[in-house]
Amino acid sequence: MEQQLTLLLLDSPEGAKYVEETLEVASSSSSVPSSTDHRHRTFVKFFVYFSLVALAYYFIISSFAVSPISPTLPQQSSSGNVSSAKCDLFTGDWVPDPTGPLYTNVSCHHIQDFQNCLLNGRPDVNYLFWRWKPRDCDLPRFSPSQFLDSVKNKWWAFIGDSIARNHVQSLICILSQVEEVEEIYHDKEFRSKIWRFPSHNFTLSVIWSPFLLKSETSSNSDIQLYLDQLDHKWTVQYSKFDYVVISGGKWFLKTTIFHENNSVTGCHYCQGRNNLTDLGYDYSYRKTLNLLRDFVLKSNHKPLVLFRTTTPDHFENGEWNTGGYCNRTMPFKEGQAKMKTVDDVMRDVELEVFQKFGKGFGLGSNIRLLDTTGMSLLRPDGHPGPYRHPNPFAGVKNKSHVQNDCLHWCLPGPIDSWNDVMVETTLNRERELYDLTG
Repeated sequence: MEQQLTLLLLDSPEGAKYVEETLEVASSSSSVPSSTDHRHRTFVKFFVYFSLVALAYYFIISSFAVSPISPTLPQQSSSGNVSSAKCDLFTGDWVPDPTGPLYTNVSCHHIQDFQNCLLNGRPDVNYLFWRWKPRDCDLPRFSPSQFLDSVKNKWWAFIGDSIARNHVQSLICILSQVEEVEEIYHDKEFRSKIWRFPSHNFTLSVIWSPFLLKSETSSNSDIQLYLDQLDHKWTVQYSKFDYVVISGGKWFLKTTIFHENNSVTGCHYCQGRNNLTDLGYDYSYRKTLNLLRDFVLKSNHKPLVLFRTTTPDHFENGEWNTGGYCNRTMPFKEGQAKMKTVDDVMRDVELEVFQKFGKGFGLGSNIRLLDTTGMSLLRPDGHPGPYRHPNPFAGVKNKSHVQNDCLHWCLPGPIDSWNDVMVETTLNRERELYDLTG
């Protein structure tokens, strides 16, 4: 240790100069053969040596001293990483993470076949070794044991389309590393499900409601969308929930006929049939989110509601049905990716509707924005691509004929980081605000 400290000090210009001068003095006086001088030089050497050691030890200890937490500094989160209620969790970058995911496709038995990329033969694994890092703060890594302890006797619901299902499967995979989950309900199509973690009495559910509204579909007609009626499949259960993650999505781009006040008022992508006015998908999406917002604000039941923003896809050179593909193996850096027009429009609607809360929006109200759009845009490498099925190119002469999935996410994969920001937005920040307010 003493040698290391001495070397550290010698590396500094002042230390080197001081030692050099000391050695020169000793060298010049060595020509006088005196035992008294010899003892004196020996004493000086030891004195200088131990002085240098003591000085180095002082500076090193001082540099590692931990100062008390100032009220102006961000507090420590329960995971030990720095976080702040004022930090923008959704602006940042993906950084390498050699620790990898919290689960594998072997340790989790709840991965849908379409998202089990490794089992289906995806050859690269680099996409597994990245984590989301906000620009101005630390994001604690998801702790399944802490999460389950925090949600004892609670009910957490996800409402939306297949991306919501993708998200809940990611959460289940992480939590199942601590406690195996029991499926206690599913509908006929296996789209809506309820699970329970028995030792924590924690209930988790996903409700299939791609429009969030009442909708009717038959095999020989367009989708009928009722813009003034929320889907009763989730509204009748709403009073049971303690936490809700709700989201819209790509279903609003489908051909739809709009109903309001018991009359047909327009459509989207209906190509002029029945002389209907094409009002656009932004019209129906805005109506939906306004209706959703009013429902949450007016309800006597006050769960914590997260609205998850739109998920951009990464199809290149076409769409899902026109030969589009996604074969990138690295994340984008901030500023390298550009959103498609449809995603831009949907995001603008989301921000327009939810920013109307003003000071009541976010912390302090029961509805918050889970703004995963930006972080998701930077991960073109995280989709199944052609690996929706095992060995997708076997026996195929033209690889461009293999359909790609560039919207959903591989499990494990980037969507796991949604849970990091979800928990920080809800449970961790609730604890932080409680500590700050007493």
